[in-house]
Amino acid sequence: MIAVKDRTDAELIVLIKQQHRPALEEIYERYIKLIYSFVYKFCNGNEEAAKEMVQLTFLRLWTTKSNYDPSKGEFVNWLLTVVRSVCIDHIRKEKKHAYPNQYVDTDRTKDVADPEDQIEGTLLEAEIAKAKSNLSARQRRLIDLLYWRGYSLTEIAEMENTPVGTIKSRLHQSLKQLKKYLELEGS
Repeated sequence: MIAVKDRTDAELIVLIKQQHRPALEEIYERYIKLIYSFVYKFCNGNEEAAKEMVQLTFLRLWTTKSNYDPSKGEFVNWLLTVVRSVCIDHIRKEKKHAYPNQYVDTDRTKDVADPEDQIEGTLLEAEIAKAKSNLSARQRRLIDLLYWRGYSLTEIAEMENTPVGTIKSRLHQSLKQLKKYLELEGS
């Protein structure tokens, strides 16, 4: 039998679906630093919230029926998508409890493909920070509001007093430019 440490991420996810605890522990060991870093940044440095979201992420991995499909991309991209989803769900839940009589937009990213998940998975955080430093303050703010703080495009448009279409266009240009800087760094 192959040791858990010698298995691929895809094999570990299959084992996790079968409630194989050592497989979950191995995924934890491999990715805890990346997940915690992502969540900590998402929570703006709130350690308690970050710890809670990390726990929720591993709980979701343990209980969800969705599977990672290697033919659809890298494991780390899939994992960060799960993490991001947990973070946004947590924010929605907090907003719902803070404002129980107010409508909360539950479809935060339906209008935008998520290229940041691909970028996050393949590059180190330092490279991303360096590439983001090449963007204008407006571009950095837009990316941070959408991807790190979990605001919807509609909410950002309201905050900026700008049409949603303009925000979408700015986001597209910002991500295109970010990708260009990241590709230059990777060369």
